[in-house]
Amino acid sequence: MSFHAAHCTLCPRRCGADRTKGVGLCHCSTEIRIARAALHFWEEPCISGKNGSGAVFFSGCALGCIFCQNRKISRKAVGKIVTVEQLSEIFLALQEQQAHNINLVTGSHYTPWIVQALELAKPKLHIPVVWNCGGYESMEILHMLDGLVDIYLPDLKFYEAGTAKAYAGCPDYFTVAAKAIAEMHRQAGTLRWKGALLQRGLMVRHLVLPGHRKESIALLHQLAELLPADAFLLSLMGQYTPPEQHLEDPFLNRRIATFEYESVRKCAVQLGLNGYGQDRSSATASYTPDFWIE
Repeated sequence: MSFHAAHCTLCPRRCGADRTKGVGLCHCSTEIRIARAALHFWEEPCISGKNGSGAVFFSGCALGCIFCQNRKISRKAVGKIVTVEQLSEIFLALQEQQAHNINLVTGSHYTPWIVQALELAKPKLHIPVVWNCGGYESMEILHMLDGLVDIYLPDLKFYEAGTAKAYAGCPDYFTVAAKAIAEMHRQAGTLRWKGALLQRGLMVRHLVLPGHRKESIALLHQLAELLPADAFLLSLMGQYTPPEQHLEDPFLNRRIATFEYESVRKCAVQLGLNGYGQDRSSATASYTPDFWIE
């Protein structure tokens, strides 16, 4: 493991922060902070199932999208500080609560410590591990996770460099995310199921943004070229909700229109992409989405 906390280049930002003395662009030091660890019922049906997904929400984030729905935890190192041993115990406690999986939400900036916790828990852990991330992942992170993650659940947020720069300050987003998703598929392999629950494989999420319908369609075409249609699941989301603070970009201060989402959904169907869509009623601040299978 080549990670050096005193000069952090873990994520694609490669900010070089000394996390032993301060924080990086992810807003985090070497302390593991979690904002929530509980059964979560609002993921896609094959993840949440009937019992819920054992979701661990990590504080901080290196991506920093300006429209982030979870900015209360992504912009600051808030939450409970836990040790590697305690994190491992949390995984096992969620399993005891009958969680269908361990769902690691936005944990990229804690990868070295999460790896240690997973290695501690693995002898007793018999449910899948889900890596739920923003898609902007380095090869270093993914190589650390190889053999420990069963299901990769990345976002694929932006296609155009200009959009990625304006909304997340990373014009290389699509290039980095496409390579990361290809590596995730290499690791996870073909989709494997236990009844209606996904046990192994890749599911790519894409949130349709207001005013960016054509970009979403172009992104889906690129995704279809990157991977065979039967190699992964697509979760096409229409839940975008404007943040409380007014944004300069006029598109982001409104919800998406029905025709915007439906045109992108139609493209996904035409490309033969399988997975999930969202009812427009999920576009609320409370975010309790009603998923459905295409």
